[in-house]
Amino acid sequence: MNKVFLIGNLTRDPELSETASGVTMCRFAIAVNRNYSTDGERQTDFFNCTAWRGLADTVSRYAKKGKKVAVSGSIQIRNYEGNDGVKRTAVDVVAQDVEFLSPKDSGGDDFYDAPAEKPAPAKKKPALQSFDDDGDIPF
Repeated sequence: MNKVFLIGNLTRDPELSETASGVTMCRFAIAVNRNYSTDGERQTDFFNCTAWRGLADTVSRYAKKGKKVAVSGSIQIRNYEGNDGVKRTAVDVVAQDVEFLSPKDSGGDDFYDAPAEKPAPAKKKPALQSFDDDGDIPF
């Protein structure tokens, strides 16, 4: 089973692109803090992530640098040869789900500021009517 779950902050704004066949993809990177080590310094790991199709559109639209996200998916290892002729290995996370965890800011540039539905108008309470005629009351 190849499953990974990471919570971290975006290190840069997501980059949306398309493959030659027209499939949308979004590349982004997150920084994930490790537990404190014995010397008291926190270490950080950096993960390159890729989202595809609808998830790619969502991530590119709502995620911004510095925001906290939870990414679940699988790990993919790629071997390639660099421009200098040296063989290299890259580890990527193929995102299957991304959840936005940062609280909504009061500023206007936040991933929670998506076009929202208009709120329903408040229902007006019916006014009570007074009756002057007490003649039909039996007591």
